[in-house]
Amino acid sequence: MGRNLQNGGRLRPVDLARGHGLSTQAIRNYEEAGILPAAARTPSGYRAYTSMHAMALGAFLALLPGHGHRTATSVMRAVNRGEVDEACRLIDESHAQLLDDRRTLQAVERALRDLAPTTGSAPDAAVSGPGGTFIGPLADTLGIRPATLRKWEGAGLVRPRRDPLTGYRVYDEADVRDARLTHQLRRGGYLLEQIAPLIAQVRAAGGPAPLEAALSDWHGRLSARGRALLTGAAELEAYLRERG
Repeated sequence: MGRNLQNGGRLRPVDLARGHGLSTQAIRNYEEAGILPAAARTPSGYRAYTSMHAMALGAFLALLPGHGHRTATSVMRAVNRGEVDEACRLIDESHAQLLDDRRTLQAVERALRDLAPTTGSAPDAAVSGPGGTFIGPLADTLGIRPATLRKWEGAGLVRPRRDPLTGYRVYDEADVRDARLTHQLRRGGYLLEQIAPLIAQVRAAGGPAPLEAALSDWHGRLSARGRALLTGAAELEAYLRERG
């Protein structure tokens, strides 16, 4: 568990917890999870943290907003094991995901720009054809499972009609448009219950104007994540310098 400390310079769990609004149990949990390096013990067996533990805690909390709990935990574990390259790889993955999300947002905006008030976009027409398309081909085009389209139908996000002879679902151009928008918004982090009113508004308005506020919010959230990644990187670099 580390060397015993018998002089000053020690920090108690409550000292680390108090500055961040955490409980002392959370501090102990972070140590057990490998987020904080193992603490030394006093002769009486109490944990004795140092400024390095305080910096580790600060780095972890700064990593959380940009990376999420799972990745932030993995990064800190890797650093505390001395595996800096692995920590950097995990950080790179978060940056790559942010870039992918930005591209998804751009794709949503392009899709919305391409929407026509009544007939749908040219890409949607190409997918659906004059008589509509069935669930399998549409799922293949979107890269999802047919079960996902059925789930979206249950949530009211797509409303395919039924072929009177076969009973199969038939998706017309408007359905394809709604499926595309749902798919892209899901990739952007929106929940089905958040997407449903947007789709309903697009149907009622016949265009993408109702989504402008959502897209602006999405831009803001991506920018906030980008800045959070920078803040987390700065705190982690300070901790790495402290470790030497």
